[in-house]
Amino acid sequence: MPGHSASQNPRRRRWLVAGGWSALVVLGAASVAGGAAFASGRADVSVTAPALSGAPTPALSPVPTATGPVVERRPQPTTAAAPAIVRTCSVDALASAGGLGTFQGTVRDASTGSILFDRGGEQFSRTASVMKVLTSAAALAVLGPDHRVTTRVVRGAAAGEIVLVGGGDVTLASGASNIYNDSASMNDLAAQVKAAWSDDPLSSGSAISTITLDASMFTGDTWQPSWNRIEQTEGSTAEVAALMVDGDRANPSADTSPRSDDPVARAGQAFRSALGSLASGARLTEGTATAGATTLGSVQSAPVSTMVQEAVLRSDNTEAEMLARLTAITLGAGSSFSALQSAIPAALRDAYGLDPAGLVIVDGSGLSDDDAVSTRYITTLMDKVNAREANLGVLLDGLPVADQTGTLSYRFTGGNSVVNGKVFAKTGSIDSGNMLAGVVHAADGSVLTFAFFALGSQLGSGREALDALTVGLYTCGNALSNH
Repeated sequence: MPGHSASQNPRRRRWLVAGGWSALVVLGAASVAGGAAFASGRADVSVTAPALSGAPTPALSPVPTATGPVVERRPQPTTAAAPAIVRTCSVDALASAGGLGTFQGTVRDASTGSILFDRGGEQFSRTASVMKVLTSAAALAVLGPDHRVTTRVVRGAAAGEIVLVGGGDVTLASGASNIYNDSASMNDLAAQVKAAWSDDPLSSGSAISTITLDASMFTGDTWQPSWNRIEQTEGSTAEVAALMVDGDRANPSADTSPRSDDPVARAGQAFRSALGSLASGARLTEGTATAGATTLGSVQSAPVSTMVQEAVLRSDNTEAEMLARLTAITLGAGSSFSALQSAIPAALRDAYGLDPAGLVIVDGSGLSDDDAVSTRYITTLMDKVNAREANLGVLLDGLPVADQTGTLSYRFTGGNSVVNGKVFAKTGSIDSGNMLAGVVHAADGSVLTFAFFALGSQLGSGREALDALTVGLYTCGNALSNH
């Protein structure tokens, strides 16, 4: 009838309800099937919706599989890359200071060996006492840190004769002690000889009439022709001889003390005095011992490790020359100054892999202007010293320390005292320049090796400029720029 609504027609209402249920069933089944297919990611998934009372169950078609491109993840680094070091700290102004004269210098990162700073580092120049680093490194390699030098006394060929045979020990004390650590003593040697002389029926009861002095172990010049004689008269250097006492100092307990023109004779006089009445009238003469002669006594020096540290700490020229000469003799290169040119470079090459090309080694102490080494070479060696390679830890431990030990005990004062205990270096000063080379433990925790030559500089201003530059290294550390 007109005007009746759908809700008023029971048949129509039942049809609508049934149709609505059918639609819900289809939609619900489709939704479940799609969700299952997405969750499984498989193409063969077929889901059947549960049947509802009074409603037909529709058949569902398989869900198609996605066919888009496969996306691969790019490889990821296992560890994060280290940040690049920004080197913007410059010491160029300090390296250009007028007090440095003609400057040459090299600085390396001790951990990598890479050069951070270089000014003329490839040039070969005089070294002053920085040469003692090379000499000491060679001696540690060839002689070894435990080697000791022997001085002995043997019977002479004639009745009443004894022969004092020098083995090269310049540290031998004329009396009970001297400036050197653990030095052998003439008193001990004389006591052995007196006992042996008295115990032998051939000599017991008789006096020693002749003391022959055998210094033949070293040959050639006893004074390097390029050295300034003022080093001898003012007392920093002795003639080079295989037999001497107290480093030939007039005052055995003084670092600097005038040296004699004849260290062998001075040693003979000291030995005769130590023998007392047994040899009070003995004649002193020079000669050589007979092969196979009976030994009456012997004493040994401190080990090379001790002598190396003394040589670099106090910058003892005479001790350095002894170490250089003994190194050459042990290598079979010879026993004169000229032997050092082949011996020292060869020792450093064979022991530490350092290229000897360009090196000029005239002496073991660095007194000569004719020596020639580059600052790059020295810093390469210093890297090995810092790493304690082979026996070089002995050398590192002997280097003077800023404001604490040796020739650096009076350096780095005032504002420069920030590096006290942080700079370990060998000093060098001659008329023609000032030098400094060693290791810096920088403010940022990095370790740098360096070698600086201030050629033609004055003693005071040259040292001050070198100290200021070294403080600059300490401040910059691994941020040091070459610009």
